[in-house]
This record gives sequence, structure tokens and C-alpha cells, in this order.
Amino acid sequence: MAKQVSAAHILVDSEKQASEIKSKISNGSSFADMAKKHSKCPSGRKGGDLGWFGRGQMVPEFENAAFSAKKGDILIVRTEFGWHLLLVKDMR
Repeated sequence: MAKQVSAAHILVDSEKQASEIKSKISNGSSFADMAKKHSKCPSGRKGGDLGWFGRGQMVPEFENAAFSAKKGDILIVRTEFGWHLLLVKDMR
């Protein structure tokens, strides 16, 4: 089976907003709660969960970040859609 990543994300308009939310998460706020409150993506309603995906299913910047990260990492990634806080939940 090809490598897959389980991830969640929060989509916002600016790097500054992404950094502020990441800071709140680092200080104990729940990623899922922050996604529900701030994400512009419909996945925000379910805590930003994107489920499992393999290569070729996401835009390249997002996918490259997801596949190069470690489980539990929270990264800030810019794509054509905006700024994402990307949480790598698991890998298989």
C-alpha cells in the first residue's frame, strides 16, 4: 500500500492569523475547536479533519508538507487557497 497521511487543517487568510492560532494551540487550545471557530474550509465544521489521503490528492504544497512532517507536527503552509495550519494526525 502506498503511504498515506491522516491530517486536519485550518484555512485562514493570512500568515499572521495562522501564527496566532498556532500559538493558541501551543498554549492548550484544541486544534478541533480552533478549526470550528476560524477555518474557512467546510472541513472546519468537523474540526478540520481531512481523513486519510495519498499522494496526488491534495495541492502540491500541502501534500509535500504533509508527507515530510512527523506525526503530531503542526505546520503553516501557503497554497492557492490561503494559509493552512496542517496537523499530521497519523501515517500509514
